[in-house]
Amino acid sequence: MDSENIIVKTALQTIDIEARTLRRLKKSIDDSFVQCVEAIYTSPGRLVVTGVGKSALIAQKIVATLNSTGTPAVFMHAADAIHGDLGMIRSADLVMCLSKSGETAEIKVLVPLVKYLGSKLIAMVGKKKSYLGTQADYLLHTPVAQEADPNNLAPTASTTAQAAMGDALATALLALRGFSPEDFAQFHPGGSLGKQMYLRVGDLYPRNEVPAVRETASLQEVILEMTAKCLGGTAVTGVNGQLLGIITDGDLRRMLEKSPRLDHLQAKDIMTAKPKTIEHDALAVKAMEILRRHSITQLIVLKDQQYVGMIHLHDLVKEGLV
Repeated sequence: MDSENIIVKTALQTIDIEARTLRRLKKSIDDSFVQCVEAIYTSPGRLVVTGVGKSALIAQKIVATLNSTGTPAVFMHAADAIHGDLGMIRSADLVMCLSKSGETAEIKVLVPLVKYLGSKLIAMVGKKKSYLGTQADYLLHTPVAQEADPNNLAPTASTTAQAAMGDALATALLALRGFSPEDFAQFHPGGSLGKQMYLRVGDLYPRNEVPAVRETASLQEVILEMTAKCLGGTAVTGVNGQLLGIITDGDLRRMLEKSPRLDHLQAKDIMTAKPKTIEHDALAVKAMEILRRHSITQLIVLKDQQYVGMIHLHDLVKEGLV
């Protein structure tokens, strides 16, 4: 068999084995799972998640998911726990141990110590009748018929099952808490998803210049204002400062194509009346929607129906909203 066939066959076999593992995992969403979720939900303390080897890596991922969805959690490596890190556990905390076999030496040392501290123990384990499985107060069963590697040795299907069970746990808790998109944004202020929920036009447009010309401004004045303010456009205002229109690079190009004479042109002859606008307190993602819908690159910003500035597509790109 050539190398290409070996690669494809092994990869497909891996996916098939892990898919079967996940299908079997559905049977573990039972009364024991419900009790575990309710225990975490009602706990006055945190969830301390621990493990060794690859299970420790999955434990860290579960902690990250829980914290980002409203469930306070911390990671504790099982090997470090018995060398001082047990000090992070309080009696009100729940401790969740991840292990495929439930028989590792570190887990056997850790379990009695957790119980001595007065914390309840959750086992996420592949074997119910293992040491960890029988000692736990709550059980999350992650059975694995075989690992996905050809030697049935490397943690593959087992870690997939642990990760999926952790996601099931986190999303069930999220649903119980009524965790909203606004809550998600609060925990993700630096990410694009979070910014979509809290970043407003008013946070962006003040960074820009405020290009504006009177309706009687000459073509030269219009071009100078547009190039000086570097937003690809300028607002056109009336005698009382009211918004009359906008002139963009596109308006200038169209005017140059159709007008034989330029010396007599004024801003009011070039502008697009009734330009697209957005209120200063609107979400920035709303501005992006308008720009995309109308294939434009700048929006007039209004505050109390008065022109206060302009927001450009580049402002939104810089914030990662594209």
